[in-house]
Amino acid sequence: MADSGGATFDPAVLARLRGLPRGQLVTLLRGLSEAELRTLHESWAIWALPGQREPAGDWQVWLIRAGRGFGKTRAGAEWVSALARAMPGARIAMVGGTMDDVRKVMVEGESGLIAVAQAGETYRWRRDAGEFVFDSGARAFVYSAEAPEKLRGPEHHAAWCDELAKWRYGDATWDNLMMGLRIGDRPRVLVTTTPRPVPLMRRLLALPGLFESRGGTGENPFLPASFVAAMTQTYAGTRLGRQELDGELIDDVEGALWTRDLLERQRGGAVPGLVRVVVGVDPPAGTGGDACGIVCVALGEDGLAYVLEDASVAGLSPEGWARAVADCAARHGADRVVAECNQGGEMVRSVLMAADCALPVRLRRSPRRGCRWQRRARGRGGGMRRCSIRSTTGRAGLRRGRVRRRRRSGRSRSSQRRRRRC
Repeated sequence: MADSGGATFDPAVLARLRGLPRGQLVTLLRGLSEAELRTLHESWAIWALPGQREPAGDWQVWLIRAGRGFGKTRAGAEWVSALARAMPGARIAMVGGTMDDVRKVMVEGESGLIAVAQAGETYRWRRDAGEFVFDSGARAFVYSAEAPEKLRGPEHHAAWCDELAKWRYGDATWDNLMMGLRIGDRPRVLVTTTPRPVPLMRRLLALPGLFESRGGTGENPFLPASFVAAMTQTYAGTRLGRQELDGELIDDVEGALWTRDLLERQRGGAVPGLVRVVVGVDPPAGTGGDACGIVCVALGEDGLAYVLEDASVAGLSPEGWARAVADCAARHGADRVVAECNQGGEMVRSVLMAADCALPVRLRRSPRRGCRWQRRARGRGGGMRRCSIRSTTGRAGLRRGRVRRRRRSGRSRSSQRRRRRC
């Protein structure tokens, strides 16, 4: 490796310097010229951890899946900078969760492109235009996962994707990026992220051309010892610590009724003829963009129930999630849309009908406390009430199940019906 002054270091020699006693190291450094000291300081080969070094071989996607503070951003910035030096005409995509994430972390951050620029290298950072021009003439372009359509059209030699696991529109952003990664003989992409159990993360791990590097917070010797000790003391052994510090992909939520392993065991192949198709909707409580649960299920001719699609959305207005419900019902030819009305009552019906006036909407109120199948009664009588739902089929398909309940003393059947009415 050489700098503009011509000083050269063998990476193997640089690696051995780390094992020298402090006295010998100081003596050696004092004997180096200014150019050699600068090259030593800027040599990523000596400072990089094993998980930060670019893998050898013919790979297409390099994933650095590691905990916070491991040095993912530094590795990404060094990789992009080295690529720009080697390919003067390169076009590089830099994709983050938001435009601010790319600007403040990947470019202007403590370990971003500006920070890793070597002495004597010039650059132009056109912040408003979202373009970084390297000393070699190579250019990096800023993209946000909040606007995946911006990646439809542009072509690139390489890409750096940061914190992919928190991308808002992850699948659409990734698809548009990969379709435009078609310049040069070996288009490549580096992904640096702390993992989360999102579909795109699992999709990435299943790619055939993937090379994965792993690392944890405690592996970075340049972090303050007090920080590492505090994080270890607070989060070691917890689910949050395993994910955020160790970089472990935690698929299942602790105590979940439906684990990923269970879902994978129940995954079917071809869906048989369908008797009835229903879209279930769990609308958000307000207009602040909370998640809206949308699931399409069906009863097959074989008597089994099938989940056809999870079309849940987040961050949308009431008109937005209502349109998503209508689109899901249209895609699958749903016979009924069943929506929970605990938080909105008839307003939920109005919002859905505004999206599609022909939508077959039925409102249902879910239990407020406990489990649907067994919940504790309050007030006079106490004890436990059990309710069982039996679904029957006939020429009309799946009909509403009959609910049998043991009446509690002091409450009439008509009173129970009023409490269940939406």
